[in-house]
Parts: sequence; structure tokens; C-alpha cells
Amino acid sequence: IGELPLDLQPQLLGALERRRFRRLGGQKEIEVDVQVVSATNRDLRSEVNEGTFRLDLYYRLAIIVLRLPPLRERRADIPMLVEHFLRECGHEGPVAEIVPGEIMQSLVEHRWPGNVRELRNWVEATVAMGEAGELVDGTHPQKSQRSPGDEDVMALPYKEARAQILDDFERRYLKHLIETSKHNVSAAARHARMDRSYLLKLLQRHDLR
Repeated sequence: IGELPLDLQPQLLGALERRRFRRLGGQKEIEVDVQVVSATNRDLRSEVNEGTFRLDLYYRLAIIVLRLPPLRERRADIPMLVEHFLRECGHEGPVAEIVPGEIMQSLVEHRWPGNVRELRNWVEATVAMGEAGELVDGTHPQKSQRSPGDEDVMALPYKEARAQILDDFERRYLKHLIETSKHNVSAAARHARMDRSYLLKLLQRHDLR
């Protein structure tokens, strides 16, 4: 919705207010009874203040506002999303057939500048090509060198192995984050682009605080 030109915004507002619209080139108005779900990656409040987005349209749309954190702030969702996108592509076998544990770990560690769309595109490309697709930054997820405990992890059931791999990554990431931030939680939260209270919970869970 944030991309809608300013001169077209009154038309959308009018259609929402009247609950009717006219097709392009048409003469008859069509009545509708719909609920509108809109999305944007822009700060519409700032754009309202700058005069590039209409205040009345903003309030008409912003009845219920939900913030969906970017993928890099919810890395634990990545394996679940990979599995979902694989099913959408028609893959019915184990996820590890297409995305082995080492590749999954690499995906979890990626910053995902293209957000969920980048992950979906990567899965589709990987299924189509039969090998790990290229990410937005031009890199390919690589199989990592196994640590001494990896053989034990790979012997676990899939869900347990995934949980342990993610837990190990989370602890290593948090330890590095808090050390490089000199144990300043606020600075660490800003660097990780993470809510401070959520970061505190993670640090406490891993006995790092």
C-alpha cells in the first residue's frame, strides 16, 4: 500500500468509504462487502507527516495494525518455512533430502535481506535445479565443517536434531553478540535488530545473563 501514488489514494479511499467501485472503462458501479488487508515495509506515519501518504486513508486502513518481524529476527521459523515451501513445490519426502542439516544451518545464519520472499525463491530454485540455489548476495549456502558432536546430532530424530542445531546456533550467536557489544544489552539488541526484552529472555535462557 505504501507504493500507491498520492494521486490515486483518494480513489482507493472513496471506494473503501462507499463500498463500491467502477471498473476501468466501465459505467456501472459495483457494490462490494470486503475486508481489506494491506501490507507495506514503509513507515506510513512518517510518510503522512511528510505529506506523501494521505492521513485519512491511513486511518481508514490502520484499524488493526500488526507488525511482522523480518525473517532475520525470527530465525527459528526458517526450518518450518523451508518445509512449507518444499511442500508447495510438491516435495513429499524428508526435508533433509533437499536441504541437509548443514545447508539448513547456513540458511539459519543468513541475514535474509530479501526476507521471506528470498527464502521462498531460494527453495523454488533449489527444487528446480536439484542443488542449493544462489542467495540475493550472490553466495550459496555451504555445508559446514562438522563439529565433534555432529554425528550424535545426525543420529537423532529429525525434530530433535533440528531443535538441537538451532539451539546450538542460537547460543553461539548470542555469546558472540553480547561479547562484541561489551555486555551492553541495548547495544546488542540494536545490532541484532531485536527487541531488547526478547534478547534478555534469550540470554537468560542460555545462561548468558
